Amino acid sequence: MTEKRPITVEDLTKIIYVSDPQISPDGQWIAFVHTTPNANEKRYTTQIWLAATDGSGTRQLTRGGKDSSPRWSPDGKTLAFVSTRNGVPQIFLLSMTALGGEARPLTSHANGAVAPAWSPDGSQIAYLSGSNAAERTKEDSDEKVDPPIDELEAKYRKDREAEDKKAYFDPMPMARIPYRQGTSYMDDRRQQVYVIRTEDGLEGDQAKPRRLTSMDVSYTPPQWSPDGGTLYTGRPWNTEADEHFRWFNIYAIDVDSGEETRFIEDDERNYFGALPSPDGQWLAAVRGETKQTDDLGRFVLLPIGGGEPVVLNETLDRSVGGFDWTADSRLFASVADNGSVNVYEVDIANKRFKPVVTGRMYVRDFAVGKDGAIAYTVSTPTNPNELGYKAANASEPIILTEVNKKLLDEVIVQQTYEVRFASPSGTEIQGWYILPVGYEDGKQYPLALNIHGGPHVMWSDSERSMWHEWQFHAASGYLVFYCNPRGGDGYGEAFQQAIHNDWGDAAMVDVMAGVDLMIEKGLVDQSKMAVTGGSYGGYMTGWIVGHTGRFAAAVSQRGVYNLTSFYGTSDVPILISAEFDAEPWEDPEKLWAHSPLAYAHKVTTPTLLIHSENDFRVPIEQAEQFFAWVRRATDTPIKMLRYPREGHELSRSGEPNHRISRLTEMVKWFDTYCKDSAED
Repeated sequence: MTEKRPITVEDLTKIIYVSDPQISPDGQWIAFVHTTPNANEKRYTTQIWLAATDGSGTRQLTRGGKDSSPRWSPDGKTLAFVSTRNGVPQIFLLSMTALGGEARPLTSHANGAVAPAWSPDGSQIAYLSGSNAAERTKEDSDEKVDPPIDELEAKYRKDREAEDKKAYFDPMPMARIPYRQGTSYMDDRRQQVYVIRTEDGLEGDQAKPRRLTSMDVSYTPPQWSPDGGTLYTGRPWNTEADEHFRWFNIYAIDVDSGEETRFIEDDERNYFGALPSPDGQWLAAVRGETKQTDDLGRFVLLPIGGGEPVVLNETLDRSVGGFDWTADSRLFASVADNGSVNVYEVDIANKRFKPVVTGRMYVRDFAVGKDGAIAYTVSTPTNPNELGYKAANASEPIILTEVNKKLLDEVIVQQTYEVRFASPSGTEIQGWYILPVGYEDGKQYPLALNIHGGPHVMWSDSERSMWHEWQFHAASGYLVFYCNPRGGDGYGEAFQQAIHNDWGDAAMVDVMAGVDLMIEKGLVDQSKMAVTGGSYGGYMTGWIVGHTGRFAAAVSQRGVYNLTSFYGTSDVPILISAEFDAEPWEDPEKLWAHSPLAYAHKVTTPTLLIHSENDFRVPIEQAEQFFAWVRRATDTPIKMLRYPREGHELSRSGEPNHRISRLTEMVKWFDTYCKDSAED
């Protein structure tokens, strides 16, 4: 057997991810998305694959390059999916009775089509497509356009259309917040709900899609009622307000008439993700209790026939992620709890959660079959991602894929150790550490402290997005430590709200208690400690180096450093006003006192700032300010790396070559200040 080697930064491009599993109606197959990084082409390849539920193997189904959202027809004979093979995303249909045939395009919208959902009888698909008011007016007019008389006129029309598009937002109007998201500025197109018939060979009006909505807001993916007469979707009810997600409700749309009805009259709370039960009795949804950002969302059942919502997770005191119904209306949900995400069956009558797929794992997404079988994607401390399956009557789940076996057979994967420790706050904190490759008992090592973002997320020892990064830190000779300080999900609402009005000091106490524990264990050379984190973790990195000189190096990524200017430039200003109970003009001193920038002139830790130029969640001006203050006020080494074309998701889904560069620069910075020159 070949001796295994330490993991390298380039191994990032060898990790394959699986997602969006969907069980066929006969229960024999799972369609899923298979994603591979392509560093040379600066992109990712996504394709639809099939896995046999009996464990007999997998096979590639599509080769379009960027295919996603597989959805089985009710009879299992056809698979709908979204593909960009012809340019913008469109919905395609693939016959599953003649595997290997060509997929046929179902939609041809100029702005694309996404989120396909089959009607119960399989005769129609509901979906979303973006358009603006002018495009909808033209669509409704049935205006006939004569075909071009020759190739020259066709070219002229195409060039004219391109010029018109280029000048459409010149200048660009901005009337509401947000006006930019992801990595781009928002145009005036909004996602509308359509239905289209699925039979092949239809002509004329029968083949045309039918738009059911026309509001100047975006709708969420539609879900069919069991009788096929209604579509359930979500949208803001306050169409003029900023931050539309703060004013969200569920809407029922009559498929025949397009008549739209608000499902529940409640202006104080928000409702998301409505999924009807097959018996037509309930809508399962998640309810935001207030306009705050740190409350625990309530998992609710809304009676379709009318009545009071039933809250399922109040006693559980944990948040619910995904949820799905069986054919006989049994409800399943994923729950974040103490560093793991598992799947539970929900006893609706007693509001109890029965574990179904549990253990030291992080279930990313899941779907249930008609009989209660569960397909799920999962990461563990020793494997970044695979596809799992648990038959309805099975005692244990099985893993159906080995997409990362080749890499795992080559590299050393260090074990992850859990610790529980008491913070000076009196709160028990859960954390984990990973020993460096080649660890020798009794020897002390440099520390790589990692701090999570959010601020209300939960890290796990099975965290898919961090698996390679932590193992690479360990392979580079670092003792890796991370934990879930107060503020994170997975430990109850009181724990989550413990940093309200106090992001920095409260979490710093918890994190540093974990660092001290690593020192007490004799694992860490406290003169060679590095700290890093992204987003809120970047905030915490900036806060820590402004309040202590204990660290020899810091790498702060996409961090929030000035709460007031963040409020004015981010696409989520509510994150400041809701977390600190004040608008910036109401209490500027308070927000300044809680901004890492206010202490940047005290930084003595050599700091590397990593930020993306198109990050509209935490705009790059945040890093520019921190860089300027440390540079001008101190002699402390500071450097800033700007990544073009990237947004807030650089570390998770940025161009593969940029992700490799980011990790390389991070560890190089660590090594400069945390390793002796004689060390490798």
